[in-house]
Amino acid sequence: MHDDRTLVEARLRRVLDERVRPAVHPESVPLEVAVWHAPGEPVPVAEGLAADVEPVTVGSRWGAPWGTSWFRVTGTVPKEWAGKTVEAILDLGFDENMPGFQCEGLVYRPDGTPVKGLNPRNQWVRIGAPVQGGEEVRLHVEAASNPVVMGPRPFTPTPLGDLETAGRDPQYTLTRMDLAVLDETVWHLVTDLEVLGELMAELPVDSPRRWEILRAVERALDALDLQDVSGTAERARARLADVLAAPAVPSAHRISAVGHAHIDSAWLWPLRETVRKVARTAANMTALLDDEPEFVFAMSQAQQWAWVKEHRPEVWARVKKAVADGRFVPAGGMWVESDTNMPGSEAMARQFVHGKRFFLDEFGVDNDEAWLPDTFGFAAGLPQIIKAAGSRYLLTQKISWSRTNSFPHHTFRWEGIDGTRIYTHFPPVDTYNCSMHGAEIAHAVRNFKDKGTARHSLAPTGWGDGGGGTTREMVAKAARLRDLEGSATVTWETPSAFFAKAEAENPEPLVWVGELYLELHRATLTSQAGTKQGNRRSEHLLREAELWAATAAVRTGFPYPYADLDRIWKTVLLHQFHDILPGSSIAWVHREARATYARVADELNGIVDAAQRALAGEGTVPLLFNAAPHTRAGVPAGGARAAEASGRTTRAGRPDGGHVLDNGLLRVGVDPRGLVDSVLDVATGRETIAPGRTGNLLQLHQDLPNMWDAWDVDEFYRNTVTDLTDADEVTAGDDGASVRIVRTFGGSRVTQVLSLPPGEKRLVVDTEVDWHETEKFLKLAFPLDLHTDRYASETQFGHFFRPTHTNTSWEAAKFEACNHRFVHLQEPDWGVALVNDGTYGHDVTRTVRTDGDGGTTTTVRVSLLRAPRFPDPETDQGVHRFRHALVPGASIGDAVREGWRINLPERRLDGAGEVTPLVSVDRDSVVVTAVKLADDGSGDVVVRFHEAHGARADATLTAGFPVAGVEVTDLLERPLADTAPPAVDDGRVAVRLRPFELRTLRLRRA
Repeated sequence: MHDDRTLVEARLRRVLDERVRPAVHPESVPLEVAVWHAPGEPVPVAEGLAADVEPVTVGSRWGAPWGTSWFRVTGTVPKEWAGKTVEAILDLGFDENMPGFQCEGLVYRPDGTPVKGLNPRNQWVRIGAPVQGGEEVRLHVEAASNPVVMGPRPFTPTPLGDLETAGRDPQYTLTRMDLAVLDETVWHLVTDLEVLGELMAELPVDSPRRWEILRAVERALDALDLQDVSGTAERARARLADVLAAPAVPSAHRISAVGHAHIDSAWLWPLRETVRKVARTAANMTALLDDEPEFVFAMSQAQQWAWVKEHRPEVWARVKKAVADGRFVPAGGMWVESDTNMPGSEAMARQFVHGKRFFLDEFGVDNDEAWLPDTFGFAAGLPQIIKAAGSRYLLTQKISWSRTNSFPHHTFRWEGIDGTRIYTHFPPVDTYNCSMHGAEIAHAVRNFKDKGTARHSLAPTGWGDGGGGTTREMVAKAARLRDLEGSATVTWETPSAFFAKAEAENPEPLVWVGELYLELHRATLTSQAGTKQGNRRSEHLLREAELWAATAAVRTGFPYPYADLDRIWKTVLLHQFHDILPGSSIAWVHREARATYARVADELNGIVDAAQRALAGEGTVPLLFNAAPHTRAGVPAGGARAAEASGRTTRAGRPDGGHVLDNGLLRVGVDPRGLVDSVLDVATGRETIAPGRTGNLLQLHQDLPNMWDAWDVDEFYRNTVTDLTDADEVTAGDDGASVRIVRTFGGSRVTQVLSLPPGEKRLVVDTEVDWHETEKFLKLAFPLDLHTDRYASETQFGHFFRPTHTNTSWEAAKFEACNHRFVHLQEPDWGVALVNDGTYGHDVTRTVRTDGDGGTTTTVRVSLLRAPRFPDPETDQGVHRFRHALVPGASIGDAVREGWRINLPERRLDGAGEVTPLVSVDRDSVVVTAVKLADDGSGDVVVRFHEAHGARADATLTAGFPVAGVEVTDLLERPLADTAPPAVDDGRVAVRLRPFELRTLRLRRA
């Protein structure tokens, strides 16, 4: 037989595009349209429905950036359409290729009942099936004119990312407002032809199945009268029936389709718009559930559910019913799909506490899975947190975006720093916006790396980010793929059903140990420094507020601010969303975030101050309150007393014009340029700075990644660097015992103060940058005289080791990495820590000196600032303040202690006398991360702690109040059924911890 394959395939494409798809709605009549443009921010539904409207015609321009327009459409169903299915086709000016990134609408009936969302791939509203003819139609559309921030030329700087700069020019053209007949037979024919055409294209050319489909398609096209598609569609479908009925082979890959609409809680739109995106999607999905009995939809992010409950109660009622039916599924058990690299230990725990508790309180659902398809890599401390929250599984997708190495598994057990293993799935479909296209299904089968041991994967199916979720077309395709020869089988299932089947099929998959590092989006550790510092400060203020409020409540009857702390935690957790904290959202989002963090700080400082005053009482004794988990200046952790004297620091000039700082523990040399050329550990005589090198070196790089400006830093940025060695001023500081340095470069100015706190073995570097650069990357470097093949970075509830070398492509790809409060480098008998109060990105490199002693120089560089122009063209412009401290001679325990110290500065207050800790631990390696009252209002004291040095620990926890009993609990403060309560002896509890083990105790007050 002649090979006419390409001829038939081309025929199929043209007939579908030009004849069959246009015949889906063969008859239409225009609707009358009127509009009211809200003058400012979105208005309540009742106000929009009642507004005075003015006539408008199709073809009119509408929608200033970020505006809201209320369209009213009215009409009458023609009587001759009786017995037919009729829909309204409402095209606000959509680009079908950009679902989720442009205008959207939510349709209401006149009584305010929501109908469904309008999106580029979802423009229809069912009027009747069948209609009688003559029905009056009246619908209202709340249309959001969200501008296209990422336009045809992605990553181009634009003013559209902020209401203050976006202007008022209309963004859209009203394209179609019609009543139309839906020819369901033609609609099904379209789906038949698409499924078979897409499947055919994925089969080998020499596959018999491919040619069977080709001939069936040819026969169907022959049966179709192109001048009477509606009249011959059924005949054409009959020609396809046999090939659509052929069952899949028994060994076919199995796909669990989960209805999904990944909605970024903020990104190229502000938080307030996400509230409406979620409502539109939820309305869409509840409507689709009514129409499609096999369909299942899952929605994550408890915050988004809470928004629907608060802002769209009419949608919430439909959602609650669908949840009760088991088909609208709460997923993930987190407050938001947060970043997991940068949130601190307690914040990461609270993501699960608040997320899981919301779903438990509202629906009685206890999620087994963490659902994080789009997060930019996963910290090595996360498995233990997932388990401690009572969950068992993790789903992610983003690792497929890695640019250097292909991850070797799709289903695996992920082992964290403490040895906890979590059953993890990474869908081989490689998208969290699956549309059931044949190419996606075939890719999942080919790509699946666990063939031979498993044949089951998950496909999150639907348009996200306000694209409307799953469509009826996707459901129809899935129905045809349920059992179809040549394809994977597709079944709608909940996430929990998928994981149960996957684990039963493959109970002991291979193991991946350590972080799941995303080889992309590394600059998210640095972009939008103000947002990152706001997060860090908020986390530590929340610790202080809970600690002192709990202590004051137990000791003085201080009213514990349960509701305020709950609300503030949720605010901070929301801003850890994976496009807010990483700095990859529009200017509007970060402008609001900075203002929110300022309000949070004011409120938490107020709680701390009130609680400390209640504890201090009236008096004139100068008290130092220590919120850190280690003793400081003689003040115990969680207590207050007069600070002990700590010696003095001197500063002297050098003959070369430089300076020497000395506090008896460290002697620091500062050259005339303000660079640190010596940091001597006096006790050991060990020099910290590598020979011939200088620390406190600011380095400036050109920084224009190939794409994803705010997200990415590409490795070639290192090819060019400018060392900022010229100084305008190098003088004694105002206190006479420090050194002040001023530098200017480009349009920017840096002021630094170098100081040695008396009695403390650390060089403090305070840096203020008035930053006015564009597409530049600013680093702060310390070249250390250390030989080590690995270094430690703090992560949640412990630390994680990374190599300093680049032996393999996996190691080379980690050229920018995340730390929390410290990085630590060590030879067997001597180490150095670099601690910070609000930076996350860093790099560590090593060289062998070819001159002099031939030793190894290991350089640690802190990432301070970037200046990308998309999506915020003014990213980080303005004044920033950073604090770092170099700690020579530091053990890992010193690194832990100094990291806490720099983030929890002491507070001083006069009072009556000493405040003893509410809870104390007798071993420094056991770090208390939270002391609080139980969330249930019982008055029980909850203490969370972990082993922080990476070794086993026996310790005694002592309560500073009468204890009636102790329970070991999960993160949600629920007793662990398989763990016996520890014994209590006069308020003392003996604890034994594995390396990095996390534990939560609930102390019942006597």
